[in-house]
Amino acid sequence: MAVTALEGRPAAEEQEQEQEQEYGFAVSPVPKNPLGEGGCIRTAAALVIGDEILNGKTLEKNSHHFARFCFDHGIDLKRIEVVADDEQEIIEASRRMVANYDFVITTGGIGPTHDDITYASLARAFSQSLIHHPETLRRMNEMNKNRAWVASQDSQQREATKRMALFPDKAEVLFVGRDIWVPVIRLEGKLCVFPGIPALFQKMLSGLKEFLPLPPECDRPKRIQVFTERPESMIAPYLTKLQARLKPRGIQVGSYPVLGKGVFVSLIGRKENAQPCLSDVAREVEKEIGGRMVSEEEVARKKAEARRTKINDHNNVESKLEVVGCEGG
Repeated sequence: MAVTALEGRPAAEEQEQEQEQEYGFAVSPVPKNPLGEGGCIRTAAALVIGDEILNGKTLEKNSHHFARFCFDHGIDLKRIEVVADDEQEIIEASRRMVANYDFVITTGGIGPTHDDITYASLARAFSQSLIHHPETLRRMNEMNKNRAWVASQDSQQREATKRMALFPDKAEVLFVGRDIWVPVIRLEGKLCVFPGIPALFQKMLSGLKEFLPLPPECDRPKRIQVFTERPESMIAPYLTKLQARLKPRGIQVGSYPVLGKGVFVSLIGRKENAQPCLSDVAREVEKEIGGRMVSEEEVARKKAEARRTKINDHNNVESKLEVVGCEGG
């Protein structure tokens, strides 16, 4: 197994120092750029794994967070797929994505149970064996040593726990947080394996940033949004002409209605060509659709208000139906 060496780093915050002292964890050193000298990530894909996503038991949040991560860092997210806990589906999708994109993530399927088959499936996909990773086992044991249930485990339960440290033997093992025992596993220099728990996924993705050859600041996009209360059909002809005019300049135009509120028109351009022309376009759009530029915070607030209105309307309808049912009974 290509095990990344470990070394301590100066803690950026007092909290990190306390966590490192408590667990003794160190962050992995940054390896060589897997895309080659001077290369950077331009395209990405996400593979979400789990029957619980497809059967509606679990609300999937990780792909949304990953999409925002990609946008913020100038990466073009090309594809998001959800597959079942099925070895052949995982193998086919992971091989295809690694062949087509610079950065691929998987999320889900790395726990201790029978249906957690991500590591085994990826090992087979890239012709590798599975082997327990000693440092991950050490960190796992350190994290769990004071938990009462550990002492009561039988041999089968202990082996199930150790499955979470059973990795493809040629994978890079990247420890990205001082207080996180589970590492990010990277295969083929592109595919990074994450857990499905949203809070842990988000924390580990943030920790992985310094290990990724991200695009330079000048390549990152800028987004301006204009809000109008006019119906979407009223502004559609103008937006169609606008997109045809702006597409050669690398500016994307999108429209997103919010029920009962209005329409957000989104303008996205790369920073090197976004200013001042993107602001000029936004002012033109304001005039043509009778709108105004809004902040990301206001966009989020209006969407949240629309969701609350929808929920309240739904609850009111249910209440009325209950009353009718009682009266009819």
